[in-house]
Amino acid sequence: MIEVATLLLMATAGTAIVWKGSGWLEESANKLAVAYGLPAVVQGAVIAAVGSSTPELASVILATLIHEEFELGVGSIVGSAVFNLLVIPGLSVLVGGGIDTTRELVYKESLFYMLAVASLLLTFSLAVIYNPADVAGGRIGGSVSRPLALFPIALYGLYLFTQYLDATEADKAADASIELARAWFWFVVGLAFIVVGVEALVRAAIGLGAAFGTPTFLWGMTVVAAGSSLPDTFVSLTAARADRPTVTLANVLGSNTFDLLVAVPVGVLIAGSRTVDFGHIVPMMGFLVLATITFFAISRTGMRLSRREAWSLLVLYTAFVCWLLLESLGVVSVLGL
Repeated sequence: MIEVATLLLMATAGTAIVWKGSGWLEESANKLAVAYGLPAVVQGAVIAAVGSSTPELASVILATLIHEEFELGVGSIVGSAVFNLLVIPGLSVLVGGGIDTTRELVYKESLFYMLAVASLLLTFSLAVIYNPADVAGGRIGGSVSRPLALFPIALYGLYLFTQYLDATEADKAADASIELARAWFWFVVGLAFIVVGVEALVRAAIGLGAAFGTPTFLWGMTVVAAGSSLPDTFVSLTAARADRPTVTLANVLGSNTFDLLVAVPVGVLIAGSRTVDFGHIVPMMGFLVLATITFFAISRTGMRLSRREAWSLLVLYTAFVCWLLLESLGVVSVLGL
């Protein structure tokens, strides 16, 4: 019990460090967006999203390179994506009232994000087909190679190109009064704090997995995912209070797009090929697809997220956590543990 309490304390400390770093990051990201004259949707989908996705990127790199736990990193990405889709919009509505969506968000950001989900699942499927590998329990596995990892990254390049076109067409005036050097300094300091906090979260997840005799990726989908999603939560709730719903939702979708198309492949590119258990990946990605469809449907109805719809998102996330809890207790075995 003392060991578990210590690990939980480590996770709490890591979360606090991530929270502090995210505060500096959010403020500096807003200043940089204004300084460069970026439109609101680009600010949310690129500047704030990439910056606040640093915890997820760090979780994959640290889990893969230092701890040899690639699936923990993938689990944290999937868990974070589910958290971002269901919890952040739900809390943003409850904090700031109903959120109006736009056709640009629904038909460009949401659809491109759906493409990101499909492309990552396709990448894992191609790994199983062309690079089969043995995994525990006799299940189907595959080795994700560096050439395969380049496929989702190339797709993210297309996403950035579309955002670049939006930025040039918007023709928004830049603010020359902002000190760029100071803004970039606090942006980097915030990122450094986030990396330190995420390392504590990853170590806590590995320790909890060993203490309870459960796979570490389950703790990655919950402890690491929730802790690393704090920057996204901070940015989105701040935007919701300031009545900037476009930034709120664009940050959620842009962050998830970055996580799926860049964070996971970068871990492979740095460390070389990594083996994935398809029996673990498919159920995780399946729930992510369910969360994505639910979010898209709710965003499209009336082009507005209401309080009732916000509660629906939060209830679905509660069901997600309950499913993982039942998996860890051995009550259900969808993941084949």
